[in-house]
Amino acid sequence: MRGAEEGLLLLCCKLGQPVKPLTPTEYLQMRALAVAKAPVIGSLGDVTPEYLSSLGYSEDMTDRILSLLNRPRILRDYLAAQKDVCVITRLDAERFPRRLRRLGGDCPATLFCRGDIRLLNTRCVAAVGSRRLLSRGRAFAQEVGRRAAEEGFTLVSGNAAGADSAAQDACLQAGGRVVCFVPDELTRYAPRENVLYCSADGYDLPFSAARALYRNLLIHALGEKTFVAQCPAASGGTWSGASENLKRGLSDVYVLDDGSKGADALCALGASPVEDRLPSIGALRSRQLSIFD
Repeated sequence: MRGAEEGLLLLCCKLGQPVKPLTPTEYLQMRALAVAKAPVIGSLGDVTPEYLSSLGYSEDMTDRILSLLNRPRILRDYLAAQKDVCVITRLDAERFPRRLRRLGGDCPATLFCRGDIRLLNTRCVAAVGSRRLLSRGRAFAQEVGRRAAEEGFTLVSGNAAGADSAAQDACLQAGGRVVCFVPDELTRYAPRENVLYCSADGYDLPFSAARALYRNLLIHALGEKTFVAQCPAASGGTWSGASENLKRGLSDVYVLDDGSKGADALCALGASPVEDRLPSIGALRSRQLSIFD
């Protein structure tokens, strides 16, 4: 592992400790300051109080950064504790997923992975939807999963009950591949053929509502097209993720045209309605809004 990647892991990951790492945005700001205001450092040992002061950091922030960097042995022990888990940093130009870089300051600094990391840079489509699916929504999620497998797309989802699981199971049963972003401990998920489990910033981080919402953002960003099986209007994680996707333009969003208020509301924001049977995922094109929409 290169020195810059080691520094990123030390600064941005808890590593099983009760510390406050830098956020991705704070890390990017630090890199920008280093490039703009001070010489490039050669090693972690060159990060001194004087160096950080030259970047304009306060005494408290300097102490925080130095404390995070003073953990190389803890980092080595943390990475060695899980032999079948690997980590990719955003500094890895070859392996880190290109589509996630479009998130800018919201791009994760690190991804901890269990499975075939090459799936991250395959063509992906995302499946999302309510946990409590009606039969029509479940059938649509399964249709998306099967179609993804048949057309050679990797399905990306969140391994939750309902739409996620229905789409994932259908994809795998059809011989496809799945990337799962999980919002809790990566170590809970046993290795599974044709499945890659990913968790941002650590393999031992517990579930939280904030991590669940962030996981949704990563799902929408990695998929070049996102399919919504069922969605309540203006509430819940499915709505939050899909509306944020449409706001940012992360991917084309297609929602099952089931006549629900949630589907109508997403279409009003720019999603494209689709029927229960998909003719082809690859051939789908999002609708273009006119000035009268």
